[in-house]
Amino acid sequence: MLEYEILRLVWWALLGVLLIGVAAMDGFDLGTAILLPFIGRTDMERRIVINTIGPVWEGNQVWLILGAGAIFAAWPPIYAVAFSGFYLAMLLLLAALILRPVGFKFRSKIADPRWRSFWDWALFAGGLVPALVFGVAFGNVLQGVPFRFDETLRMTYEGTLWQLFNPFALLCGLVSVTMLTMHGAAWLACKTEAPIQARARRTVTVAALLLVVLFAIGGVWAATLDGLRILQFAGPNGPSNPLHKTVEHVPGVLMANYALAPWTMAAPALAILCAFCTAGLALSGRANPLALVTSGLAIAGIIATAGLSLFPFMLPSSIDPVSSLTVWDASSSRATLGIMTVATAIFLPLILAYTSWVYRVLRGPVTAASIENNSHTAY
Repeated sequence: MLEYEILRLVWWALLGVLLIGVAAMDGFDLGTAILLPFIGRTDMERRIVINTIGPVWEGNQVWLILGAGAIFAAWPPIYAVAFSGFYLAMLLLLAALILRPVGFKFRSKIADPRWRSFWDWALFAGGLVPALVFGVAFGNVLQGVPFRFDETLRMTYEGTLWQLFNPFALLCGLVSVTMLTMHGAAWLACKTEAPIQARARRTVTVAALLLVVLFAIGGVWAATLDGLRILQFAGPNGPSNPLHKTVEHVPGVLMANYALAPWTMAAPALAILCAFCTAGLALSGRANPLALVTSGLAIAGIIATAGLSLFPFMLPSSIDPVSSLTVWDASSSRATLGIMTVATAIFLPLILAYTSWVYRVLRGPVTAASIENNSHTAY
């Protein structure tokens, strides 16, 4: 079995991969839903937009389940703090996600413009709210979350729902919404034909350039935030007890990892470069699947930037630095991580294989003719 330190690093990286998977795979579903009332001008155009994601959105949510399951199994203290402290935000997220299947199923039941318009906006909310909440959550993690552990490791959360929506977190929420809107538009540009495709390409360009601006503003702002520094801890192979360390607040240290390890600058550079590439490919005047790839890479760069900025912290505490959860003191046991690594090595390639097969089978644009010819199965 691998050393405990290596297993912890492996699962820190795998958690990042799963979060990127959630944002890249389920992200274009959310982005498409955000664009639905604006890209689709007629009822048939909106049906086309819905049916680009109709066959795949449920499968894409596998990544969301995998991400939550990985946190639960590999990082149980983080799961406990996040799902307890962000409880109301999670309920808001769940309520919004429920709108998606309900909207898909109910929209076409009645051929009434007001009925269908209501569900179109419900689907819009079902895309916008999760995108915003995910970004706001990342923004709060970067700043620190108001929780503490007592000597028996019982957690106390001292924040409120409204405190989560602070200015920096809202900026991160805007980055998330813009990022997923870009990704959804890139998806529509690949899966539709004119005139929807032309609107989608224009949206990709605007969203990608806006994303670069918002991401740059967020980076400058983050450089001014206070961070944490570990002074003493039990070591990378130590017990999973966050109270066995000494931590201090340091102004502006959140971006210190980029000075200590310059190679980490590859993450923000990837985000900005790929966002510009996505905008350029969208301006090429044709459906270019490569734009969807570069959009996904931009997402990967943004999420990796957040993870590398925090390392080795995974969930810092804003009120009790010692209670902060790190890679070295928030994991499951060595045996648990070892078993999970073997299971992941077996099942993750299978998930990737069947996902690739599904998208190959469903390749090609969705058209009005295909919906009319399959009216009994199309949304």
